[in-house]
Amino acid sequence: MKLGVNIDHIATIREARKTYEPDPVKGALIAQDAGADQITFHLREDRRHIQDEDVIRLRCTIKRIPLNMEMAPTEEMKNIAIDIKPERVTLVPEKREEITTEGGLDVSGMEEYLKSFVKELKDNGIDVALFIDPEENQIDASLRAGADAIELHTGEYANATSENQQKKELERLKKAARYAKEKGLKVFAGHGLTYTNVQPVAAIEEIEELNIGHSIIANSVFMGLDEAVRKMKKLIMEVRNSE
Repeated sequence: MKLGVNIDHIATIREARKTYEPDPVKGALIAQDAGADQITFHLREDRRHIQDEDVIRLRCTIKRIPLNMEMAPTEEMKNIAIDIKPERVTLVPEKREEITTEGGLDVSGMEEYLKSFVKELKDNGIDVALFIDPEENQIDASLRAGADAIELHTGEYANATSENQQKKELERLKKAARYAKEKGLKVFAGHGLTYTNVQPVAAIEEIEELNIGHSIIANSVFMGLDEAVRKMKKLIMEVRNSE
């Protein structure tokens, strides 16, 4: 299983003081050397953390592993992606007032718009994933929209307040992952995953990649970023290697 490390919150700390440190590009290099399989970043419309200059520097610096650019499906972001050419774009919903992404993209409600949007990205050599809730209708719409992959939103699982609710959400993820894989889509997952809840999701056979940011960056304050990445990768691989 692959681990994508989301470096957004390194930039969040920097932007709290509008200074030059900590540098998210340096963080990306540390994560790469610690075993990350991909660097993920979200260029938001309001530029609350990652900045345009960061994106350019990431593209110039990170060469050994892929870049995954999370972005809203807007013309501005599409043009930036086509110019920068990350290996993958993941389309996500975005509301300016939200603290973090609150749910999956409603692909079924904007399918026709996304068809041409996805096609233009793919015509420029960029793989496209859609960040969606674990629902069959969204998976079907993602396939019709031309996506190469889906990323299942694990927020409901991560935020479950009881063991029964967590089990229910885990079953939703398993069912959706199996369905998407049968349809020929690559299956990724992420959002709200931590060192304590990641392993049940990592154990889902059809999921081939997890994208994790906040928990890794938060724990890096205490253990260092290198060790924080290595620890998450170890937890993921423990369950996959035991299968």
